[in-house]
Order: sequence, then structure tokens, then C-alpha cells
Amino acid sequence: MAKAAAEGHRVVLVTATRGEHGEVVEGVLGPGEALGERRVQELEDAAKVLGVERVEFLGYTDSGMMGTPENEAPGSFWSADVEDAARKLAALLTEERADVLTVYDPNGNYGHPDHIQVHRVGVRAGEMAGTAKVYEATVNRDHIRDLMARAKEMGVPDVPDVEGVDDTMGMPADAITTRVDVRAFLDAKRRAMAAHASQIAETSFFLAMSPEAFEQTWGTEWFILRGAPHGTQEDDLFQGLA
Repeated sequence: MAKAAAEGHRVVLVTATRGEHGEVVEGVLGPGEALGERRVQELEDAAKVLGVERVEFLGYTDSGMMGTPENEAPGSFWSADVEDAARKLAALLTEERADVLTVYDPNGNYGHPDHIQVHRVGVRAGEMAGTAKVYEATVNRDHIRDLMARAKEMGVPDVPDVEGVDDTMGMPADAITTRVDVRAFLDAKRRAMAAHASQIAETSFFLAMSPEAFEQTWGTEWFILRGAPHGTQEDDLFQGLA
């Protein structure tokens, strides 16, 4: 997002929920502070760092993790009708005359129900609005496995278990069509991540890593262009647009 904004593109961020049922970093919330309200402020703070010009919410409630009661709660995004939700997003795409839409991959990157629903709703909304390019934002599963294995060998503390990077996390390298170099924007990325203080502590693995490790982990963003011919390779989401 920071790269797109810096290059003069209007960036609009749409979220389905306010994350009100997520896990919370201990001691972050004030007395009586609602998690959903806190996360809205964190999102808006992060959006400013990245150069986002507009933030919109679709108005659903957080569905929790897969298999929890929140999945089927009234108003949850996971239980929402895909067509209804897609119409809301398509209206925003049409209003903004969006050329590019990014959604999650079919696994929601790691199996989160709301992320999976973002994929379903986003793909359908792109069809409704006739959006020129629809991308699935993903992670390079092979790259992440390699980084975690090397970090463990180096004795880096609190490295997630590489065995946890199973076939539900991200996509294999050969499925990825688009690799965007964002190394010039890593300071903004780190500050945007840190803005989500109720979700990620400054001492967490990803924020505490060295600048070199941070660049190796976050210096490339991976996408899959829907409908792309076999063998498509890009380095820019706006490639081919007038």
C-alpha cells in the first residue's frame, strides 16, 4: 500500500470487521476500553502511515477463529451471505472506479474464517464491478519455511515452528504470479505493524527481528493475479493498466 500511494495511486482500505474477538496483547487495553474501538483506531493510525486515503468498514462482526461459537453468531462475517456482502464491496469499487483489488488467497493466508470470507466476497465483488485486475495477496510458503528453518539454526529466540507452516498457509512459490519489491518502504511497514499494538507487541518475533531479517521476511510481497495465463510473471500490480 505504501508503495502504491508513493507512486501516486489512490489507495482505499476496506475491512469487513473491527476485529473485536481477536487475541489481545496483555496490558494494552485501558479500563473499560472496547477492543473493537481500539482496533479501529489502530487501523486508522496504520493507514495514515501507509498513505491510505480512505478507510471503510463493511459492518460485520469478527467471526473469531475457525470452530469457535463466534463463527455462527448473528452478524458475523463468516455467516454473511456472500452475494449481499459482495454487493456492498462492489458498490465501493464502482464508486472509486478501482482498477486493482487485492483480497486474500483461498486459505485466508492461514485459515482464518474472516480471511477466507474476504477471498470469497472479494472475488465476487470484483466480478460484479468489472474490476480490471483482482489479486490474491498471499505469502510464499516455501520462502517462509526456509527463513524459519535458518532462524532456528542461528538460535533466534521465539521462532514459530516451521512444521506449523503447513499446506493451509500461503501458497507454493510456483503458484505466485506477482512479486513486488517493497524494500524501500520497510520503515513504513514496520511502523504500520507496530500501530496494531493490541495485536502485536514490540517484543514479538516479527517486530523484534533485526533489520536484515525484517527485510528478508517482509521485503517482498506476493500475489496471484486471478485469470492470468500460465507462466505470468509480474513485479507491479499496475502492470498493463493505462
